[in-house]
Amino acid sequence: MNKWLQRALPAVLSLGLILPAHGVTIPFKPKPKPKAPAKVDLGIFEGQNDVGNVHPPGTAQFDKGQKTYTLTGAGDNMWMTKDSFHFVWKKVSGDVSLAADIQFPSPGGNAHRKAAVLIRQSLDADSAYADAALHGSGLTALQFRTETGATTNDTEMNFASIAEAPNRLRIEKRGDLFTMYVSTHGEPLHSTGATTRLHLDGSFYIGIGVCSHDPNTVEKAVFSNVDFHTLAEDSAAPAKTNLYSALQTIGIDAEGRRSTLIYMKQGHFEAPNWSRDGSSLVFDQDGQIMTVPADGKLPATVHALDIGLATKCNGSHGFSPDGKLLAISCNMPDAPGSRVYVIPGGGGKPQVVTANPSSYFHSWSPDGKTIAFTRPHQGGGDIYNIPAEGGDESALTSTVGISDDPDYSPDGQYIYFNSDRGGTMQIWRMHADGSQPEQVTSDEMNNWTPHVSPDGKWMVFLSYDKSVTGHPANKEISLRLMSLADKKITKLVDLVGGSGTINVPSWAPDSHHLAFVSYELLGEDQQDAAPKPK
Repeated sequence: MNKWLQRALPAVLSLGLILPAHGVTIPFKPKPKPKAPAKVDLGIFEGQNDVGNVHPPGTAQFDKGQKTYTLTGAGDNMWMTKDSFHFVWKKVSGDVSLAADIQFPSPGGNAHRKAAVLIRQSLDADSAYADAALHGSGLTALQFRTETGATTNDTEMNFASIAEAPNRLRIEKRGDLFTMYVSTHGEPLHSTGATTRLHLDGSFYIGIGVCSHDPNTVEKAVFSNVDFHTLAEDSAAPAKTNLYSALQTIGIDAEGRRSTLIYMKQGHFEAPNWSRDGSSLVFDQDGQIMTVPADGKLPATVHALDIGLATKCNGSHGFSPDGKLLAISCNMPDAPGSRVYVIPGGGGKPQVVTANPSSYFHSWSPDGKTIAFTRPHQGGGDIYNIPAEGGDESALTSTVGISDDPDYSPDGQYIYFNSDRGGTMQIWRMHADGSQPEQVTSDEMNNWTPHVSPDGKWMVFLSYDKSVTGHPANKEISLRLMSLADKKITKLVDLVGGSGTINVPSWAPDSHHLAFVSYELLGEDQQDAAPKPK
């Protein structure tokens, strides 16, 4: 063997070569193939992925004995236009639900670390999705991105600490309607009023996920009593339904709109007004005028205002411009039928404003001297005004059909209202004396209840599909915003509502937030009991 071959032999051996020209034969020994990684048992799920930019990679462990899933993951957020989190999933189609008890085993951590049950169109970071998410602070939210690359919006429940937050969440998809249900410490799962509509095509992903809200930190979450269901696709109405009402506030800024749940109750309530200092909201419930703090801290503290002997109050009420008085529309023992009264802003004895019955408050003039109200007639209704201290009333409209929901502009120059005088229900405005009516909206929707923001820049109104007649409750509607500078209209939120949603002015004093009431009719099959602790 020559010197060259002696020096090269180790390298040649490493290559497993045969060198017959030099009379040397080296047996070929291929490297053993690496063993395939052991398949991870994911229980009811099929796969796991890091969605978006996540380092180090997330993990999932399923404990068959305890029937728990322990997930770890980093990621900077599940919000705005892209997400970063670890996702354990199965691919499904149709109507489905997924529920789980959720726990962060390590205290502390980022206040906005998230553990969620969620549904996504794809595994792309910017996919359309909806989730029910528990934050490290206890904030609990239905988060959703309605289309690929859109900005995430949410409906939030704010709790003082994670100890007070729900420990069981469910996300449910029925058609294009996505709903969050919660349970706190073992009571039956119940709706929160948090719903959204988004469309998913064909099959999609459903599962559990964790995000640390800090790309340099790995977070851990434990999911137990995980319960997946395929829901019956039955178009028949359920035998028994329950009505739920939810009072929410929403910011109008286009980037990352947040809706905050203020109060929810089985039964009916309606028509929120914001106090002039922004600290509270009033609304009508069971014929009483109720008040609740507007800060969104749950559980909410709700109490009835003192309205003296007034009864059967309806959803037509509002604070005077200085906040010292509250106009209400109620009955009295000696004066049946709805009339407009005023009481002190904090409650007290009613003083009559309208002597005639069938009167419904709608708006104060900016100087506080005049009240606009409505009165129905056969086949429609008209708009009137009257001095705030009472006296002679004046008709501002005289129509065969409907002229309703008058609302003064902040400068007092106009009254905005809805009317079908043009053939369909649209928004109109007239001068404060009722002269020179002009149409403001003209589209394929039926538009009601216009309210101009305190700064005069925006008008919010409620829109039904053109097939809906009248002003019914419990319909699929949209709240829309018009910029009064250029008349451009944008959608604020889709919901189930109608009559009762924004009957009266519901702007916050800052002109950046609105209050509204949404409704849900839930069948008994949509109310599941939380599993009992083992």
